[in-house]
Amino acid sequence: MLTRLVSKFGIVVMHFFGHVPLPCLRLLGSLLGWVLYLLAVARRRVAQTNLRLCFPDRSARQIRALTIRTFVHFAQAWLDRGWLWHGSPEVVRQRLRLTGSVDEFLGKEPVVIFAPHFVGLDAGWTALTQQLPRQFTTIYTNQSNTVINDWMIKGRQRFGSVRLFGRVDGVKAIVAALRAGEPLYLLPDMNFGPEDSVFVPFYGVQAATVPSLSRFARLGRAKVVPVVTRMTRQGYEVQIMPSWSAFPSDDAAADTARMNLCLQSFIDTMPDQYFWVHKRFKDRPPGDAAVY
Repeated sequence: MLTRLVSKFGIVVMHFFGHVPLPCLRLLGSLLGWVLYLLAVARRRVAQTNLRLCFPDRSARQIRALTIRTFVHFAQAWLDRGWLWHGSPEVVRQRLRLTGSVDEFLGKEPVVIFAPHFVGLDAGWTALTQQLPRQFTTIYTNQSNTVINDWMIKGRQRFGSVRLFGRVDGVKAIVAALRAGEPLYLLPDMNFGPEDSVFVPFYGVQAATVPSLSRFARLGRAKVVPVVTRMTRQGYEVQIMPSWSAFPSDDAAADTARMNLCLQSFIDTMPDQYFWVHKRFKDRPPGDAAVY
């Protein structure tokens, strides 16, 4: 009961944040990020471990500074859900800027969107569903807190005609929607366990990675379009990249390695906005020592 009450109060606060000027909200997010950095010791260690593995040439001071900025951007993006999900549609549209190869979404051609885990992933989804005349789909994992779960689902269904597939829905329903012309917003760059994963390099470290981008592109007869969302002072820039050529191939592992290599090029432009608090290297190849 207490958890539900606290969660409901938190959602009321987020409604309020939906109408706070963005500079003030970002300042509050910066303060919250520092608090999380100081108190969330376990996640801080995870982020620092990831950064040391991926950027071995950086000093301890540089890793610390990058970790702090990561927590700050994480907190700011969380508070931004207030205006993404509760602000006026006009304000949302004003703060979300679509750039790049928007024409990739013209027509009804099947599209798998490669959407890496940058802190602005919800902003990217909101921009696409609000500003483009397509019915989008994505895959959603239910949260253990039912109040927060319902709030997040409602927020992600705010604009457009969208469908959120649960992982229990299976592949067939997702592929059918993809072939019918509903772009799939896919986030395949996390460690989802060794089952159905392949070990491919990520910044030179073998990382368990699901080959779902290659698999859905093949099954859906779809092109792959990367969408990278960058936090800015004005809100977010949602950059639509040109579709990949010769993808997928006949080698899912090679496709997945290509995905990680492309992801590295995105991260290098804004390393403090990637989701380093996730245990990206939790599962190790046989014989390799644990890193966390």
